[in-house]
Amino acid sequence: MNDERIEKPRELAADNMGDALAYLNSGKATAEERADIVRFMRETSQQSLRLAAELNGSYHEPEEVRTLFSRIIGRPVDDEFALFPPFTTDYGRNIHLGRRVFVNSGCRFQDQGGIYIGDDVLIGHNVVLATLNHDLAPARRQSLIPAPIRIGNRAWIGSNATVLPGVTIGEGAVVAAGAVVTKDVPANCIVGGVPARMIRMLTADELACECATD
Repeated sequence: MNDERIEKPRELAADNMGDALAYLNSGKATAEERADIVRFMRETSQQSLRLAAELNGSYHEPEEVRTLFSRIIGRPVDDEFALFPPFTTDYGRNIHLGRRVFVNSGCRFQDQGGIYIGDDVLIGHNVVLATLNHDLAPARRQSLIPAPIRIGNRAWIGSNATVLPGVTIGEGAVVAAGAVVTKDVPANCIVGGVPARMIRMLTADELACECATD
């Protein structure tokens, strides 16, 4: 894909984008003392909402979907990336994808804290990846607390699952449909439920089958 087609938000300066991402990736809470970060996040969100409306508003060929998604995240995706709209994100610029990722319809990525998705990951219908939390104290509840979500290679996130801030999902792991993932998931582990708990590990036969396809 031609990088020249990945346009930057015209009114959002690149140095401001870098400052905002660095602050969000530090894990520090965004509060009144960093009103500039909150303001910039909101401006960036409006850009992403406009692009998402274009993506979701009518039919697009797969290449057009990749181009629009690349504009949302601010970097190109590989030619084997696939996404079925609708898709929504309330930031967009802190989504990082590996190769051959598939995202099914209805997914919502809240990526201010950073979403890192490995190679060959499958994400089912209506999955929510949420990287922001709020302080429990009512007086500080307007503060936003970012924490990244990391999804390892070949993981599979089932339909209607929710992954909460700070969670790492290991390589080859499976998150069952409807699960709410509040803690890290080991590699090659199947989890399900609310909150998600370990169901079992992948068997030797299942892992051998996976290796045979390499």
